Amino acid sequence: MRTLCVGEALVDLVCERPVASISEADAFVPRFGGAIANVAVTAARRGADVALAGGVGTDAWGAWLHERLQDEGVDLTWFDRREDVVTPVAFVTLDADAQPSFAIYGAGVRAAILGLGERLVEAVDACDALFFSSNTLVDEDERAITLAARDRALRDGKPVILDPNLRLERWRSRSAAVEVVGPCVQGAFLVKCNADEALALTGELEVEAAAASLVAAGAKHVVVTLGADGALLRGGGLDRDAPGVPARPVDATGAGDAVTGVLISALARTGFYPAALAAMLPDAMAQAARATERYGALD
Repeated sequence: MRTLCVGEALVDLVCERPVASISEADAFVPRFGGAIANVAVTAARRGADVALAGGVGTDAWGAWLHERLQDEGVDLTWFDRREDVVTPVAFVTLDADAQPSFAIYGAGVRAAILGLGERLVEAVDACDALFFSSNTLVDEDERAITLAARDRALRDGKPVILDPNLRLERWRSRSAAVEVVGPCVQGAFLVKCNADEALALTGELEVEAAAASLVAAGAKHVVVTLGADGALLRGGGLDRDAPGVPARPVDATGAGDAVTGVLISALARTGFYPAALAAMLPDAMAQAARATERYGALD
């Protein structure tokens, strides 16, 4: 089954040492980045058939990303290289706890999605499942195209995977983000989020209650990651808890993307058999732990 991943590929310029602020950074190393592209590559490496819908510029960084995606076996039928797009870059700094901060330059992701227009719905028709995040929901016009793709997938009974990936600094307010992203939970085959996102989307005070609320809101299955404490799976009679895996983290940027990529690959390879989530969640947590021990989301 081919899964269509909608969203960004970008260049992460990573300061490979902990700093208190970007003003302390003295060097940056280019790394492959973009949450959706990270997921697509992770899933492809594990044998899944995945396509990425989005785009980059015709500049040198765009060529670098495009070549990497091709080499990783990601289907680029709906991934454009556009002369009117400047490939976005993100300056990434890490604190003493390996938590990243991003300063993103360039609006290439938005322009690429808008450039796809109705082709995005055509891409949904050509694929068997859809994965998206809030990254393409912030701006109204980009949101309309993304939600049209979601509606098409749901109409045709195709599995939809949502990773809220709430970067609240991109939104007008926390409530604005929840107002847009919250309704996307309904009908989702899988909502994968971290604890803070689960609490924000539901207004609950405890993670267990938040997971239950997401299922009650219409998600068939919910995976909530808990950092070093592992993850929990709820919904569809698949209540599972996966322990955390010991790690020596230097960069947590790609941990959540690793989880999503592993789970999508397991679902795609089994025809979206729900029990694959329970079977592969421990492996997903192991991959997330390993991802934190290197700089950049992918090795």
